[in-house]
Amino acid sequence: MILVLCGTADGRLIVQDLVACGYTVLASAATPYGGELLARHGAEIITGPLALDEMVALIKKRRIELLVDATHPYAQRVSEIARQACAQTRIPYLRYQRAETNLPDHPLIHCTVNYEEAALEAVRLGKVVFLTTGSKTLDIFLAAARQHQCRLVVRVLPEPGVIQRCRQLGLSPADIVAMQGPFSLELNRALFKQYQAQVVVTKNSGAVGGTDTKIAAALELALPVVVINRPPELAGAITTREKLLEKIRQKKGCS
Repeated sequence: MILVLCGTADGRLIVQDLVACGYTVLASAATPYGGELLARHGAEIITGPLALDEMVALIKKRRIELLVDATHPYAQRVSEIARQACAQTRIPYLRYQRAETNLPDHPLIHCTVNYEEAALEAVRLGKVVFLTTGSKTLDIFLAAARQHQCRLVVRVLPEPGVIQRCRQLGLSPADIVAMQGPFSLELNRALFKQYQAQVVVTKNSGAVGGTDTKIAAALELALPVVVINRPPELAGAITTREKLLEKIRQKKGCS
């Protein structure tokens, strides 16, 4: 059995590929909504975050023979837990990481190394910050916005728990855009104009994550874009589904 840690659209397609090839797959999603998105792909599904001891126990109980880490490029903690679990149980670990967006050399693009730096850069560049990086680090951006008397508009998943977190942190409904992406250039442009954005904040999540269209829309409107650079890639990370399938076929006892 292959365990696939899913956190992206790529992960769901990988599960679909493996099932189509005849492999027995256990797909893990961090949230119930992630599990719902996986339901149509024919794999057994489990939901909820896994601590290291829980992942080790799962690998042993389900006799997992190989783990595919297809979590988000910025989900460092989950990937580290997965690597440790594989080392402890002595099973192969394969990291799938989608290609990032090649950023144009443009004076409106400002690259930063972490969320804290991005928050400070954003409030320096504009009084209305349109945040597209999700809700997990929302407190960092809110603190910077409040300190500098800036408006923060956040685009997040329309999940009850996510909206509740936004409200608990003090965000007004007028500053919450609850939509699931990725978004087209046209929709990004319309939203930036509607909320009178003065600066846009994004991760470099690649074309699949909508980074390309966000940046293109912002540049069309002459808006500065703050990009949070990816964490350093692991040596040996696989960047295409075709190469991943080839690597899995090379492993013994995976089917």
